[in-house]
Amino acid sequence: MLNEGIPISLEPLEEAVVENRSGRHDQSSSKITRRQIRTILVSSTGFFMDAYDIFVINLAVPMLGYVYYMNQNNMVPSNIQGIIKGITNVGNLIGQLVFGFLGDSKGRKSIYGIELLIIIVATIGSAMAGSAATGVGTLGFLGFWRFLLGIGIGGDYPMSATVSSEWSSAGRRGQMLALTFSMQGWGQFFGALFAVILLAIFKGPIEANQINIDYVWRILLALGILPAACTLYSRFHLPESPRYAERVLKDQELTEISKAYALGVNPESATNLVPYEPVIQPAKRSDSRHHFRDFRIYFSKWRNLKVLIGTCSTWILLDIAFYGLTLNQSIVISAIGFAPDTSTTSPWETLWKQALGNLIISLLGSIPGYYVTVFTVERLGRKTIQIIGFVMETILFIIVAAAFYPLKDRSTGAFIFMFVLIQFFFQFGANATTFIIPAEVFPTRFRATAHGMSAACGKSGAILAAFGFNVLVNFGGKNAFLPQILGIFAAIQFVGLLVTIFLLPESKGRDLDSFEDNEAEWRPEIRTDHHTISEQETQF
Repeated sequence: MLNEGIPISLEPLEEAVVENRSGRHDQSSSKITRRQIRTILVSSTGFFMDAYDIFVINLAVPMLGYVYYMNQNNMVPSNIQGIIKGITNVGNLIGQLVFGFLGDSKGRKSIYGIELLIIIVATIGSAMAGSAATGVGTLGFLGFWRFLLGIGIGGDYPMSATVSSEWSSAGRRGQMLALTFSMQGWGQFFGALFAVILLAIFKGPIEANQINIDYVWRILLALGILPAACTLYSRFHLPESPRYAERVLKDQELTEISKAYALGVNPESATNLVPYEPVIQPAKRSDSRHHFRDFRIYFSKWRNLKVLIGTCSTWILLDIAFYGLTLNQSIVISAIGFAPDTSTTSPWETLWKQALGNLIISLLGSIPGYYVTVFTVERLGRKTIQIIGFVMETILFIIVAAAFYPLKDRSTGAFIFMFVLIQFFFQFGANATTFIIPAEVFPTRFRATAHGMSAACGKSGAILAAFGFNVLVNFGGKNAFLPQILGIFAAIQFVGLLVTIFLLPESKGRDLDSFEDNEAEWRPEIRTDHHTISEQETQF
């Protein structure tokens, strides 16, 4: 086997391939190539931007109150808050379903990057949202652009998860997926950090006239475009996943080109590469695939459906609590007394304390939790970490719900510490693993669709939390129902624990081949082909 007269060893190629063809997990295949590192960076940078854009609204909404609701105690009405915070998640749900389906039916390369274009356009629109002369106001247009933004962000979930999974080395797949998702923590952190910086820059103008806060929230939203601009080119030039090319498109030449890309070999010479184990190349069937029909038939079997139910239900149960708390962290921080309310302090001081509280919780809780997952996911396993997370969240939410007023009255620092722990075990727990598990436990032909469905179920929980939290929290008085909401979160996390134990498999130590489907068992045309061949053999 020669490449322009130079012998090429296939050993490093096989190590770079996601899994080997033997079906056994090869721990020696944990070597990471520079191209794979680049792919992970492209995917994870997208998640940085996703998290920044989703969670920065938690800091922007209080600013909107000072600009547009000065005659209503400087607060955006709770029903409008719920819409502004939740509308992005509505877009997320649509984007996850649509892009997940397209990622499987059209291919990873055909779709990856389109979601980023949507995000760039929507981010610019959000930052420049204005009002019509009559009718729709600034918040109405902001809601529209945030909805469009959500579609792009939602599309990034199944696409980045699938790309990261299928380009990762054996033995490092969980760690690479965790690294991709860990950028969500940095997105939250930099959102709070940029808010602190902008408030420091605009301190004088804000103290002179609070209307100048209008500049702060617009710049804060606009900064989310920076990582998108950095990764757009790389996404559009990423080749097709080798696993998708081999398992779904059944195109051996494209498979070898993709493998060559992973090694940094010139793709033009990749046709000289041969598989490590000779295989009979089946005829391409990409044009005759019926993705929706195949998906329905495959998941009509209980052994397949129960895994999908497990990934969908655990994600929704996690996101009710995670987004309910994270999207309203500024409210919680004010309610426990860390950030003073608008009636006793200046607008600048209130916003400064809210941003600082978010920064502290992200830095001390979220980011460490993500990286504990990164360094333990291949040792402890995905399912084990998810069980740990749900157990600890249940305990912590019970504590803060039961001791809400004693903690609030006696020690604000202790309360902040409890919320740091809650964020830590969200990340060293189900928030990371609900992203990782669906990217591994489904066949290649359904991976993006199943991941998108699981993520969409999660976003339905986020929508419920975004709208429901703001409606319930003021039941009986300002923030009066907050302890009860935290108690509800505890019960929901316990249900998530039970679902994890009984429905989800452990993917640690298993290669993706072990989750591949046998098409002959369920695809009608293949069953027919096999039956015809058997009859011919019998007649012969």
